[in-house]
Amino acid sequence: MTIDLHAHSTASDGTTPPASLPRLAAEAGLTVLALTDHDTFAGLAAASAAASEVEIVPGVEISCRLDDAEVHLLGLFVDPLFAPLAAELELIRTDRRRRAVRMVERCRELGAPITLAQVETIAAGAPLGRPHIAAALAAVGITDAFTTGWIADGGRADVPKHVLSTVDAITLVRAAGGVAVLAHPRSVKRRASVSDAQLAALASAGLAGVEADHPEQPPEVRDRLREVASDLGLLTTGSSDFHGDRKPVRLGECTTSPEVFAALRESAVSVS
Repeated sequence: MTIDLHAHSTASDGTTPPASLPRLAAEAGLTVLALTDHDTFAGLAAASAAASEVEIVPGVEISCRLDDAEVHLLGLFVDPLFAPLAAELELIRTDRRRRAVRMVERCRELGAPITLAQVETIAAGAPLGRPHIAAALAAVGITDAFTTGWIADGGRADVPKHVLSTVDAITLVRAAGGVAVLAHPRSVKRRASVSDAQLAALASAGLAGVEADHPEQPPEVRDRLREVASDLGLLTTGSSDFHGDRKPVRLGECTTSPEVFAALRESAVSVS
């Protein structure tokens, strides 16, 4: 088995339609792929219907708040029809639009000639997010969108958004019959890095694993995460965090072992 537990489609901020992901995954040699779009299950039905050679794991990547920083939590093997989780994701997505509208306004105030209509066209029906605004900025020649001068966290055009606490998100994922895995906790491209102490607290709250092997985490970071996870009794996964053409990452660039995958599946069954 070759397993990738983190991938995105056009249902959020990826560039690949969900129905095309199973074919691409099979061509990449994968046998299992988790579809983990940001705060939505909208692409799951299409991806599952198109899958023949690849198992599609139902998943979601939830934006969370950990102390003063934003982190992302993967919910794997979750029931997409579990009402409390669906309601919270709907609230997050609704707030995404409010945030995007205000961020476009701030960009315009800063001299960027973009419009909400342009951002919506780029999103093509997906929940509006910063990558869509960044693409609109790039189209008018602003290529440093993800800096504090523009829309990076705390940037001049950034707007706070509604987020769950990470502990509350873990609780929701478990209640939905799934397992919670912390995504890219020490990515070199993110401002916040999750500490050993924070990982310990999340493990106590029901976290099942951490994403150790990830394209944005160098070998020494991956090794340290495996050490900490072992001490805390957490599983360690590997994933590509595939976004199609939006990131220079291929499906299956990092993978999860069959043994860890089996343990995650068993844990999900046990809490459902």
